[in-house]
Amino acid sequence: MGVLAIIFAETGLLLGFFLPGDSLLVAAGIFSSASVAIGMGIEPISLPVLLIGTPLCAIAGAQLGHFLGARFGRKMFDKPDSKLFKKEHVLRAEEFFEKFGPAKAIVLARFVPIVRTFMNPVAGVLEMNPKRFFVWNVIGGVIWTESLILLGHFLGGQVDPKQIDKYILPGVFLIVLISLIPIFVEAIKARRARKNVPTPTGKHHRVP
Repeated sequence: MGVLAIIFAETGLLLGFFLPGDSLLVAAGIFSSASVAIGMGIEPISLPVLLIGTPLCAIAGAQLGHFLGARFGRKMFDKPDSKLFKKEHVLRAEEFFEKFGPAKAIVLARFVPIVRTFMNPVAGVLEMNPKRFFVWNVIGGVIWTESLILLGHFLGGQVDPKQIDKYILPGVFLIVLISLIPIFVEAIKARRARKNVPTPTGKHHRVP
C-alpha cells in the first residue's frame, strides 16, 4: 500500500521530509470510512490495515534513521545544501532535541513536519541510547499514526454520502495545504537568509 511506503520513507529517509505525512494519515482515515467510499464509488481502505501497518512503518522508518545516524555520525550530514537537503533542517532538529530532551523530542517531533524526518538520525548522531530511543519511538509512532487516522475516519463517518464532493475533497485539499505550510515557511526563510549575506566588513548586502 502506498500509504505505508510513504510513511516509512518520510520517517526513515532524509529525502522524505517533503512528503505530507500528517495530511496523508488523515486522508487515509477519511477514505477508510464506508460512507465516503460508497459516495465516491470506490473500495474503502482497510482500517485494520491502516491501524496496524502505519505505526509499524513509522516505527521501522525511525529506527532506520536512528541506526544510520549512529552508524555514520556527522558525516551523514556532511553534504552541500541543495533543493532536497538543507543543513538548517538538521540544526532545527538538534535544537528541538536539546529544548525538549530526548524522550519528549522523539514523541513531539512526530507532529512537526521536517523535524520528524531529521530527528531520528540526529538522535543517533547525538548517541541517544538505542533501547531508550526504541521505547519512545514506539510511543510516538503509535500516537501519531493512530490519532490522525482515527480523526480522519471519524470525520469521514460524519458526512452524508451525497455530500462527499462538497465536503470531503475540499477538506482533504485543505489538510494537505496546511501540512505544506511549514515547508513553505522554511523555503522562504532560507531564501531570505541567502539574500542577506554578511560582507567581510560586517555589513549585509543582498545577493542578486
